Amino acid sequence: MDNILSIVTFIPALAAAILAVFLRGEDAAAQRNAKWVALFATTVTFLVSIGIYTGFDPADTGFQMVEEGEWLMGLKYKMGVDGISVLFVLLTTFIMPLTILASWEVTTRVKEYMIAFLLLETLMLGVFMALDLVLFYLFFEAGLIPMFLIIGIWGGKERIYASFKFFLYTFLGSVLMLVAMVSMYVDAGTTDIALLMKHQFSSESFSLLGVHVLGGAQTLMFLAFFASFAVKMPMWPVHTWLPDAHVQAPTAGSVVLAAILLKMGGYGFLRFSLPMFPVGAEVMTDLILWLSAIAVVYTSLVAMVQEDMKKLIAYSSVAHMGFVTMGIFAANQQGVDGAIFQMLSHGFISAALFLCVGVIYDRMHTRDIDAYGGLVNRMPTYARVFMLFTMANVGLPGTSGFIGEFLTLMGTFQKNTWVAAVAASGVIFSAGYALWLYRRVVFGDLIKESLKAITDMTSRERAIFAPLIVMTILLGVYPALVTDIIGPSTAALISNFDTALAAAETATQVASH
Repeated sequence: MDNILSIVTFIPALAAAILAVFLRGEDAAAQRNAKWVALFATTVTFLVSIGIYTGFDPADTGFQMVEEGEWLMGLKYKMGVDGISVLFVLLTTFIMPLTILASWEVTTRVKEYMIAFLLLETLMLGVFMALDLVLFYLFFEAGLIPMFLIIGIWGGKERIYASFKFFLYTFLGSVLMLVAMVSMYVDAGTTDIALLMKHQFSSESFSLLGVHVLGGAQTLMFLAFFASFAVKMPMWPVHTWLPDAHVQAPTAGSVVLAAILLKMGGYGFLRFSLPMFPVGAEVMTDLILWLSAIAVVYTSLVAMVQEDMKKLIAYSSVAHMGFVTMGIFAANQQGVDGAIFQMLSHGFISAALFLCVGVIYDRMHTRDIDAYGGLVNRMPTYARVFMLFTMANVGLPGTSGFIGEFLTLMGTFQKNTWVAAVAASGVIFSAGYALWLYRRVVFGDLIKESLKAITDMTSRERAIFAPLIVMTILLGVYPALVTDIIGPSTAALISNFDTALAAAETATQVASH
């Protein structure tokens, strides 16, 4: 299919425009129509996106299905996918229909709610497909707006504080990235991402304000991009916006935030930081590895003392993203493969965990762990589903959570044994907080009067969890489904990274002589 990438990207935006123009009123019929239009659009988007997967050739490590043209003021419109981005596109289109289904109980400003999610899907897909710096930046930054509105309008009691904190953290981090993009254009004379990946930016060290900058311009550009992607992941210590955003966001907002938006940071590291600034990445590797290991341990310990279920799972997300940054900056096959696998796996597992919280929150309107206990007596199906995703979050072999953590630790061990040893302790801590949460919510006697009339999962809720269960187990027992797609592209990325480092080292030796 010609222009399949643009079709997939803009189907949700088209549906949002249809809702905005043609749907009127706030009565029950209008609300129902808004939900069905959004569900239909996101489902069609997923079905069409399968064509991207079937038409993708894993052996080709370059960009495929490239679409190119010009748009406003001569700016380039260029889209494409490779082995690193194609599965993130599918993850996005897979998750979005589930978030719409999870929003079926929303009754306030339903049309605007659905428009926000549809526009958010278009912008997230654009991030993973854009092959032009300006286009990437526009998609990357514009995605803040619908999520800001989702948290700020449909969130909890402190939604205004959480939405502004989310917006300011992520926006300020991206200002430096914009400065770096301008300097890249001045240096390379192009905004084409494929060409920029082949361009050698200066790595000659120099002094800046009395500080010796090892790696020169590459290190400065790397740090500028790092500021944006580290906040997006989020990495410790710039993670503090995430728990607030998760706690205040509606259930569907938390699902999208954890499953897709956080992955933009990891994707950015793989698309920009490693291939374009290899010397800068090498200079900063040890610091990033240790920050990642600290994140895994520290946020796991913080998760253990939480009384709010959503906040506990939010800190768990930061810990799991620590494994991702470790794997990426180990810069070897196991590490990078593991990082991508971990991001995809976390997309399914974290989405499911936030949906598990949403199921009982919809019934009891509290996320307090102490408000629950003994749910297995009234909600046996819920107890089984929650158990599966708790085990997957811990990294139980046979689930997708195990593969990603194992590969990233293997890759990190080859780079820095001590970092891998510290991070491995996080696996034990994750078992601690996850099983503690499950025991207090699900097991025990049903002694609280308020819980004695609670009902088990509805058929709609079971339909939401079914595809997440399938993917979590399928990737756990058949990881080649992912590794066969990403393997050749990650191998090419690492090969180019090592070659660029060797060339820079040779150039430095020649200059010193």
